[in-house]
This record gives sequence, C-alpha cells and structure tokens, in this order.
Amino acid sequence: MKIEELLKTKDKMPESRKLVLNIIVTANYITEKIAEALKPFGVSNQQFNVLRILRGQKGKPANLSTIQERMVSKMSNTTRLVDKLVDKNYCERIVCPSNRRKVEIRITEGGLELLHKIDPVIDEVENDIAKKINEKEILSLNTNLNELRS
Repeated sequence: MKIEELLKTKDKMPESRKLVLNIIVTANYITEKIAEALKPFGVSNQQFNVLRILRGQKGKPANLSTIQERMVSKMSNTTRLVDKLVDKNYCERIVCPSNRRKVEIRITEGGLELLHKIDPVIDEVENDIAKKINEKEILSLNTNLNELRS
C-alpha cells in the first residue's frame, strides 16, 4: 500500500517526505509486531533490548551508561527498565565494594532462559517481515538506511 493511501491523503508530497513518512510508519509497524510477540513473555521491547545487551556482555556486568549507549531506542529510562528486570529476576545489580556509587548490571540465569525462549519467536517475526523482499533488496535497503543515518 502506498504511503498516500495509508495516510489517506491526496496531497502531492515531495519524495523526501514520502521517504521519511514511510520509514516512520514502517518502524512503528515493526515495533508493534515485536511488542505483540513479546507480550506473552511479560517484557517490553525496551526490556528485551536491555536483556540482549546484557547477554552480549558474555557474563561481564555493564554499567547503566554502557546499556544506554547500546539501546536501540535512546529515549528509554534505563534505570527504570533495569529496576523492572531486577524485580523479575532477569538481571541483578552488583555494587562495587570499593565505591558504593558504582553499580553494574548482569543478566541472571532467569534472564538467559527467558531470552532462549524469546529468540525463536522474534526470529520468526523478523523473518516474516523480511520475506516480503528478496536478499538483494534487503542488502540494498540496509545499505541505504545506514547511509541515511551517516
């Protein structure tokens, strides 16, 4: 469906505006699909993102600023997200004995087990979205999107 049809407008738009609107609408569509897939697991997109960042640390703890830097959505309140994950026993806080203000976060076994269950579900969602275009188009689109951000 063309963006004009989706937005129900007959106004002539510059191609640059169509591009930006298409990216926003598509990003929202993908975010909603992932949120829908995560709902049965009781975690949000942002909490899932934090857990994947912590898993990527391979057992080493990360501080809040490291997590924030790596977040897909930079608008998130990382402290609040970590608090919720700690409450669910998916990660833990480690207080530095020599500097009590220094707190690091590490994923727990429970968090790793949850990701193990979620991974195939998210893989399926991503593959379902990506299968609408071929491999060459995927590579080209990834290149073009990288260019837009540079």
